[in-house]
Amino acid sequence: MAQQVIHPMVKLQRNVQSLVDSKIIQPTDSIWKIALLFGDDWQFWKQELLEFGFSMQDPISELLSVEAWDEEE
Repeated sequence: MAQQVIHPMVKLQRNVQSLVDSKIIQPTDSIWKIALLFGDDWQFWKQELLEFGFSMQDPISELLSVEAWDEEE
């Protein structure tokens, strides 16, 4: 039985959802706000988000609403 690999963006999405659930950030906050919480890893995540068409001014709810992180090949 093959193990399914979780897309890195799903991990980010889960982390961000946890921050929203903990009331650390709000769904209406801009994505750039999570930069402060991801520290050294932010450059990687920012690039990933930009590649998926997000801007840093988009609300966090936009990130959380993505159901599938399919990449074009």
